[in-house]
Amino acid sequence: MSAYDGLILGAGHNGLVLAAYLAKAGLKVLLIERRREVGGGAVTLEDPRHPGFLHNTHAFFQRAITTMPWYRDLELERFGLSYIEPRLNVALITSDGRALLWWTDFDRTVESFHGFSARDAKTLRHWRDEFVPIIEDILIWEGRSPPLAGSRRRALLERSPAGRRLLDVAALSPLEFVHAEFENPTIKAGLLFFNGLREVDLRLRGFGHHIPALLASPAKAQMSRGGSSALARALEQAVREAGGEIKVMTEPRAILVEKGRAIGVETEEGETINARQFVASSLNPHQTFFDLLDPALVPDELRRKVEGFRYNLLAPLFALHLNLADPPRYAAAAAHPELAEAFMVILGLDHVDQFPEIVRHHEAGTIPPPVMWGACPTMFDPSQAPKGCHTAFMWEKLPYRLGGDARNWDRENEAHGRKMLKLWTRYAPNLAESVIGSFTRTPLDIERSLPNMREADLLIGAFNDGQVGHDRPFAGAGLYRAHIPGLYLCGSSSHPGGNITGLPGYNAAQVILADLGLKADWAPCPFAERLERLAAR
Repeated sequence: MSAYDGLILGAGHNGLVLAAYLAKAGLKVLLIERRREVGGGAVTLEDPRHPGFLHNTHAFFQRAITTMPWYRDLELERFGLSYIEPRLNVALITSDGRALLWWTDFDRTVESFHGFSARDAKTLRHWRDEFVPIIEDILIWEGRSPPLAGSRRRALLERSPAGRRLLDVAALSPLEFVHAEFENPTIKAGLLFFNGLREVDLRLRGFGHHIPALLASPAKAQMSRGGSSALARALEQAVREAGGEIKVMTEPRAILVEKGRAIGVETEEGETINARQFVASSLNPHQTFFDLLDPALVPDELRRKVEGFRYNLLAPLFALHLNLADPPRYAAAAAHPELAEAFMVILGLDHVDQFPEIVRHHEAGTIPPPVMWGACPTMFDPSQAPKGCHTAFMWEKLPYRLGGDARNWDRENEAHGRKMLKLWTRYAPNLAESVIGSFTRTPLDIERSLPNMREADLLIGAFNDGQVGHDRPFAGAGLYRAHIPGLYLCGSSSHPGGNITGLPGYNAAQVILADLGLKADWAPCPFAERLERLAAR
């Protein structure tokens, strides 16, 4: 038996962020991880058949990591972490050889939009200018704070012009916003797809603000030098330097509760690890409340809430990874030479009307015509392949239950990978002679390797059915506190959600330290107070 102040289940990036802050506060903390390595989806693997070729098999595009508060507070660059943010951040290449470009330089983005529609270029600039203060005064801080109850949030937002504008725009769905504000079908498609990378159902009202917020945000897609696992390694070092401990290859069997309070964990090996103050789970609600808690400790009402927790229909990814002798050279670069430096490349998307068809296929469990996006990481970081060689990948959103059963992916994966490569080669003909090796990753592969991502949902929970903000993962658990004292949530199933942001862990640290009566000098001003100040201007 061993004892700690606190235990954290799951050493994904949120668990690591939480552990680092709590250890820095002087708590004796242990992270428990079932896998051999930490980082969750922030993983970089070497192709065993082709040594030296490194592939980021889950997380790759990491939005605005260098602007995150924990990146600064934990001084991760001291551990060798650095990021690359290519100037030509996103390029949508159409089937007829045109290119819609998003640059880190906003004026160049407007210029590209102008080539498709002068009216839409003007609209783009209008919404960017209008939403910059909303981003700076509201949305950035909302993601970095424990969430407010819906009624209180609305009441506070209604007291300021910026807040009222946010509420008005948010009342729409992303589809409604784009159709109302833009005219060109390719621009509409590009905006919706780029927004859709966050896996929000484009038909859902309440998320119309995501499009102008995306346009107004100065943060663009980044990649970590050395591969996505560089983030995990830096966070691991930050935890250990602060005095935290990490135990890998250790799977929890049960969360232990005594006298109504979470007091530790029993592992699959039969070890008991005690926690004097808390147990925090970065796992999904089904794992936390059903797999690890005694059923007698889960009241019927809570059980119904967990059973009702929904995962994203449109989130699952199919990936094709390539080892290459040469990087993809896109035929459209003859007219757009800047494509040689494009970071994220979108292929197969020409018209906004493709989206309803994609959704229909997901609902039916069938494969839609390919729309895919990806990158050639070694164009920006040659260390991820042998000298003179490259790696590249493409992702495609595909249904988890192919033909009604996820196991069908085991027989369809290679055929679909060939289909993706055929389309990719149509845009980049040199791939026909450049491929040294390849492999695929299906939605089922994702769930097998990362069971936290149930149904291959990288966000670990949809944003529909009220699973947002104070009600994420469900009403009563939105402030990172579970129904049992001493049991907390800190993963992507909590506010503000999935992707690599570290904010669920960052926000959970604020709550846990406050509950323990420990000061967090690094914590931001409470969000409610910030909205009150905004209203008083």
